[in-house]
Amino acid sequence: MPSKPTKKKPVSKKKPASKKKPASKKKPIVKKAAAAKKKAELAKKAAAKKKAELAKKAAAKKKAELAKKAAAKKKIEAKKAADRKRAELAKKAAAKKKIEAKKAADRKKAELAKKAAAKKKIEALKKAEAKKKADAKKAAEALRKKQLREREMEKKRLAAAKKKELAEKAKAKALADKEKAKEKARLAAEKQARREAEEKEKQAQREAKEAARLAAIAEKEAAREAALRAKRKPEPPPRPVIIKTEFQDGIQATKEFDLKFLTGQREALLEKRALLTKQALRLEDEANAMIEDVEMGDVQFDEEGGEGDTMVVERERDLMLSAQARQEVEEIDAALARIGSGEYGYSVHSGLPIPRERLKAIPWTTESVLERVGGIGRR
Repeated sequence: MPSKPTKKKPVSKKKPASKKKPASKKKPIVKKAAAAKKKAELAKKAAAKKKAELAKKAAAKKKAELAKKAAAKKKIEAKKAADRKRAELAKKAAAKKKIEAKKAADRKKAELAKKAAAKKKIEALKKAEAKKKADAKKAAEALRKKQLREREMEKKRLAAAKKKELAEKAKAKALADKEKAKEKARLAAEKQARREAEEKEKQAQREAKEAARLAAIAEKEAAREAALRAKRKPEPPPRPVIIKTEFQDGIQATKEFDLKFLTGQREALLEKRALLTKQALRLEDEANAMIEDVEMGDVQFDEEGGEGDTMVVERERDLMLSAQARQEVEEIDAALARIGSGEYGYSVHSGLPIPRERLKAIPWTTESVLERVGGIGRR
């Protein structure tokens, strides 16, 4: 512990020399020596006290280090003891496991021997059962072969009967199919005839409508012409000269009809010609087919059937339509020839150009509407 500070005694104030009484010089020196001695003792005590404290601290520190080393040593010894104990336990467990493994091997060996004996017994039973089954199977196979032979004989008998029945059915079906085909051909012919008649009627209606329109125009034109003739003396018009221009790809162009227009007309004529030729051939084939049916004797010509009269009428109609198509083909060929000579599009009666609208409607025409309505020549 730190030493208490020594209290200094108050130093007496020196009195002025004039007022101080004269004294001996020895008394102040003794007081100073006593104070110095006291001070030295106090310092010595403080140093001793400090040294004792330092020694005490060093001893406590050394004691703590020794205790720490003892605890570490004790811990290492405890760990070694635990390792020894663990090794002993592992050794005991291994020995116990070895004993148990030996016991398990013995039990397994006994079980295998028991199973082998049971298996041997089961195999003997199976062998006896297999022999019994083989004998039964042999007997069943003999019975099955006998039944199979009987079934085969029955099957052959049924097959022969079925074959005979199928032959009769096939014969009846062939007759029915033949009758059905004849009826189908007749219905198809009637349907085609109706379709062509409807188409012809529609074409006739279109032509009648166009003729009525053209007739109205012609009537107006005729009235106008009549009025003009009434005013002046009629004179036969001079036949105009056809002015030809360029010639290309078998087409002779003229002043009124150029190459582009004539090319389009030729294509329309060729398309119509192919269609009419195909139609004429088809109609002729149908007419010939009807003749073949008559020769084969499939048509009934009596009062009940009436088939012969119907077929004759249909054949005559087909031949008439075929001839009509052939006539139009000839007119188309003449129009194609006129395209090559430069005379296409001009009336064969007056030599005047036919309007393009009429040529587009009927590409093979040879007269104008006025000439046709007036009764001059034919279309």
